[in-house]
Amino acid sequence: MDKADFDSPWKEALAFYFPQFVELLLPAMYADIDWSRPHEFLDKELQQVVRDSEARRRHADKLVKVFLRDGSETWVLVHVEVQGRADKHFNFRMYRYYYRLQDKYPKRRIASVAVLTEPGAHTALGRYTQTLWGTQLCFDFPVITLTALPARSTLLASRNPFAVIAQAQREAHQTRRNQQARLLSKFELIKYLLLTGYPRQDVLELLRLVDWMLALPPELERQLETEVARLEEEQNMAYVTSFERIAEERGMERGMERGMEQGSRKLLRKLLTMKFGELPAWADQRLAAANTQQLEQWLDRVLAAETPEDVFT
Repeated sequence: MDKADFDSPWKEALAFYFPQFVELLLPAMYADIDWSRPHEFLDKELQQVVRDSEARRRHADKLVKVFLRDGSETWVLVHVEVQGRADKHFNFRMYRYYYRLQDKYPKRRIASVAVLTEPGAHTALGRYTQTLWGTQLCFDFPVITLTALPARSTLLASRNPFAVIAQAQREAHQTRRNQQARLLSKFELIKYLLLTGYPRQDVLELLRLVDWMLALPPELERQLETEVARLEEEQNMAYVTSFERIAEERGMERGMERGMEQGSRKLLRKLLTMKFGELPAWADQRLAAANTQQLEQWLDRVLAAETPEDVFT
């Protein structure tokens, strides 16, 4: 996983632990939802209306159908800025997502929620306004920042599985320039999971997500696995084999991702060359530096593009 790519684990975390996410970060919403009725992820509906052209931004978006205690149906649009740095267009982007959904599905009630994983430079978040000659629009939405959550010990004492995910994300940001500190943070979170008595399935899923968010260089991963093996031996546990399996799967997944990325890069270059002839040096440089997400977006633009610049903008 790219060191700054947290959108995939967040999407999986929301899929596995949506009720716990709401309980931890949005308690008033949690109290209003009838959790005895199953919630449903509306990925297809979201994809039909959200076309984000900002290739370099990291988002984790989920549209979820829930039922309130009064029996009414509500859709919840969860938008996570996984790099946490809200730019000047953040409020408008939230409004744009909302009105596109509302326009497409006018009979649905929709609640928008934004989560920032670290503080950004802007403080005026949660409101988009537009005023002209007596016409005024005001769109308000809740914004939760992970840095506003309680300290680690208090947060984890909640026994909410999503607290582990939130803390792993906070520590991923805090240790991004200090891999030794990340090693220690990751081991402490794993130790917490192994010693606290979570159900086995939760332990395995949270181990996988923590491992994904707090990625380490190979030499430090090996050191971590040794420490976890020692901990399991001391505590007479049975999770280390699973942790080693997770590490193996991680390596396989990364290999597959690299293979898919390389295949997308070759296909895009072939299509560009067939359509525009020999590519300029700057285009080859952009291709070489692109990640999978960028390559997929550029592939979508090739057919309609009139120049190479149209593809890479």
